[in-house]
Amino acid sequence: MSRDQGRYLLIVVLLFAAVGATLWITLGHPLGANTAGGHEFVADIDNWRRTDRERAVTSPFDFNLAADLQALPLQLGDWQGIEVPQTNLEVFILLEPEQYVQRLYERPDGKAVWLSLIGSRKSKSFHSPQICYDADGWQTTAGSEPVPLQEGQLYALRLLATKAVEGGAAEHAVMYFYLWPSYARDPQDGTVLVKVTAPIYDSVEETVALEQAFLNELFTSARE
Repeated sequence: MSRDQGRYLLIVVLLFAAVGATLWITLGHPLGANTAGGHEFVADIDNWRRTDRERAVTSPFDFNLAADLQALPLQLGDWQGIEVPQTNLEVFILLEPEQYVQRLYERPDGKAVWLSLIGSRKSKSFHSPQICYDADGWQTTAGSEPVPLQEGQLYALRLLATKAVEGGAAEHAVMYFYLWPSYARDPQDGTVLVKVTAPIYDSVEETVALEQAFLNELFTSARE
């Protein structure tokens, strides 16, 4: 075999390897199917680009946009939820979500979190919650936050928001991420935003731990 032929074969092999890697990323494992461990989805902290925080996560609940997000139980472990319908019509006009779920889940000790699920195939339906807080005069900081699960950990974007109000300050901790039914992350397959919000109770750390505990009711495992 000549040197030129060897180089040609090497290029062909590299091209096939690149195609294979692309197909693996695009197709990945068959996610979203109902398996013994539940439904599997791809989770990431950014809707616009793939990050190193991307994980395959498993849930006993179906967060596929083709499913009914309202089917999520109101009773999750010790948490009791109530429906809190979105009354601001501008939300639906501006975001045009296919599905919108807003609930308040409370523990027996009185501490509660807000759960928001937004499902859509349109990019206009999704924007960082930080934009809304900033526009309303809140001071915000954001960063990635691991959420330890029974197996592995997923990542959420943690947003801390503070606003001066009469008699003191309002403080919120927000954790959110996006779900897709496959590694392809094709908008036409649907995207679901999972957002958990709580007022700061005793400390930021304890409030984040509260939200992590709630997310453990929704997801059981994560893998790279």
